[in-house]
Amino acid sequence: MIKEYRTINEVVGPLMAIDKVEGIKYEELLEIRLNNGELRRGQVLEIHEDKALVQIFEGTSGINLKDSTARFLGHPLELGVSEDMVGRVFDGLGRPKDGGPEILPEKNVDINGEVINPVSRDYPDEFIQTGISAIDHLNTLVRGQKLPVFSGFGLPHKELAAQIARQATVLNKDDDFAVVFAGIGITFEEAEFFMEDFRQTGAIDRSVVFMNLANDPAIERIATPRMALTAAEYLAYEKGMHVLVIMTDMTNYCEALREISAARREVPGRRGYPGYLYTNLATLYERAGRIRGLKGSVTQIPILTMPEDDKTHPIPDLTGYITEGQIILSRELDKNGIQPPIDVLPSLSRLKDKGTGEGKTRKDHAPTMNQLFAAYAQGKQAKELAVVLGDSALSDVDKIYAKFAERFEEEYVNQGFYENRSIDETLDLGWELLAMLPRTELKRIKDDMLDEYLTEGV
Repeated sequence: MIKEYRTINEVVGPLMAIDKVEGIKYEELLEIRLNNGELRRGQVLEIHEDKALVQIFEGTSGINLKDSTARFLGHPLELGVSEDMVGRVFDGLGRPKDGGPEILPEKNVDINGEVINPVSRDYPDEFIQTGISAIDHLNTLVRGQKLPVFSGFGLPHKELAAQIARQATVLNKDDDFAVVFAGIGITFEEAEFFMEDFRQTGAIDRSVVFMNLANDPAIERIATPRMALTAAEYLAYEKGMHVLVIMTDMTNYCEALREISAARREVPGRRGYPGYLYTNLATLYERAGRIRGLKGSVTQIPILTMPEDDKTHPIPDLTGYITEGQIILSRELDKNGIQPPIDVLPSLSRLKDKGTGEGKTRKDHAPTMNQLFAAYAQGKQAKELAVVLGDSALSDVDKIYAKFAERFEEEYVNQGFYENRSIDETLDLGWELLAMLPRTELKRIKDDMLDEYLTEGV
């Protein structure tokens, strides 16, 4: 029998202290019944002897301590999962918000997930095509990887996220592919943008969407990405689907952690964030991967906005340590009208070599990727030199590289948010640009490949 407690002692922000409790566990779910009959849900954060500190998802405003009761439910926060979730929209706590019927769950699953045994992990090595040249060719995403996008306030990361959700697919596979989208602390305008885009393009038919809005309680933000990952793990490991999880904006998630930490009066770490920020983020990011013997996979693209565009800020800094690279958006490219404004030189996919080559993409993928990187870097240096010393200071070859860098940005990186390029189209475009350079400069590509693919004098 579930016991009711009338021993609520104190309320501080979203936190509540309850005295004289017994037999409860960390992260156990509870219900608070107000004197007007309203029910609010919460979760146990801390237990000390017969005292419990709990966080209330809907907030604590309007709670009368004397007349309210608490019931501990004996299990952690769970998500009812079913294949019927595909094509549906939920709030940050997994409740339907699209006007459709309640989900009849196949089972209820703890949203904190289970740790994947490292021995049972399979290595990510299958190419995922996003249709975006700067990612597919130069910073390749592979199945089971976690590849974050580092953006800045005002940059078009939401357009990039919607484009990836629309276009992403696993090549040469007949397996089901699904997208799980988590909006974390986003504005109503952003939520409307995503939902309108998903509906118009039909992406909603293969998506599971969780929306936590900016005016929802901050405490709900901590649960939202875990809800999304729980749904993804169910579809991947039990239903054999390839699942791409897009989470935006992880900065809002970290701000919610900081808010709760401050309410608990914890000793702050860097810039006021809790000292366990790294560990907490790892519990999310490490839920990506493939498991030996199972067909499905979970691939993650977390998106975060860097405060003041600072890559050394704790959120992007710690994210970079845990994940396998980063896609960085450039404010300068955005000002110049390059869409998507992906800055390819500091961007990195640490697993790109595992998902490319013959049988996965094309045999000329890696050599052209290395040559394009080198040529673009040299072209950028030539343009910077021209700004300082003038064009007359450049050699003839430097002038070609400078022109290459301009065309690379305008034709290769700049493709808009609604052009879906196949990897073959991207590679062919790369060869077209490399044809600008003297053959003697193409030192990263073997002669037999140059003979096969290079068109002279373009």
